[in-house]
Amino acid sequence: MKILVTGSSGLIGMALVESLSRQGHAVTRYNRAQPPELDGFEAVVHLAGKNIASRWTKANKQQIYSSRVELTRQLSTGLARASHPPRVLICASAIGFYGDRGNEMLTEESPSGTGFLTDVVTGWESATAPASQAGIRVANLRVGVVLDAQQGALAKMLPAFKLGAGGIVGSGRQYWSWVDVADVVGAMEHVLATDSIRGPVNVVAPNAVTNREFAKTLGRVLHRPTILPLPAAVVKILFGEMSHLLLASARVLPVKLEASGYRFRCPMLDESLRHLLCR
Repeated sequence: MKILVTGSSGLIGMALVESLSRQGHAVTRYNRAQPPELDGFEAVVHLAGKNIASRWTKANKQQIYSSRVELTRQLSTGLARASHPPRVLICASAIGFYGDRGNEMLTEESPSGTGFLTDVVTGWESATAPASQAGIRVANLRVGVVLDAQQGALAKMLPAFKLGAGGIVGSGRQYWSWVDVADVVGAMEHVLATDSIRGPVNVVAPNAVTNREFAKTLGRVLHRPTILPLPAAVVKILFGEMSHLLLASARVLPVKLEASGYRFRCPMLDESLRHLLCR
């Protein structure tokens, strides 16, 4: 299959390109400096966007929004106008759509929450409309906290936890809907191959955990104590509005993926951590 991938230098993009290439697909990496012609691709996977893990100043928030919404709209419009458009567009999205929802179990049918991330994700998903209106199958993948030992949230936690200085964040009761990077890639490949999947798709492991459970499990896998908490007030001082990423609770379920037959490679947190950390 001839596939175009944007955001191919990021955590997910690198893993996806490697996997697709290994399977014999012809993968083109999108280069904004020299964008390729959009004609002739059978599938497009759109992952590009500014990292949200930066302090949310007014300027940063605008860049986060425009890098996702405006670029997605431009790409979708270009694909819709192509002489030979792709059969499918997979667009990254995020579980930030649901906002801070406590213990509520959230599926693809759940309504949106409130806040900056919800606004970003709502605009991001809506920006794919030109492609879907042109008859392209569009799947918006609402990705959870991606676990990888080299990049992302887990990699940033590891130094403190390895020193025995890790612990719960805030109350520890907030749900973190995590997913192993191998399952993000697996889910994307599954969606590429499954014509019935379209619209929002939750890409999270089927067993969300609270932050307390996450910290205790990581400590157990590393054989380190997890006794040093990071109070919510300190998190807010350190990270400002971006503290929402650590303190909000979203208990998300991968209903569409499981219903369509996807089998998770790492459905349990301890299994994922042991695999990623070679324990």
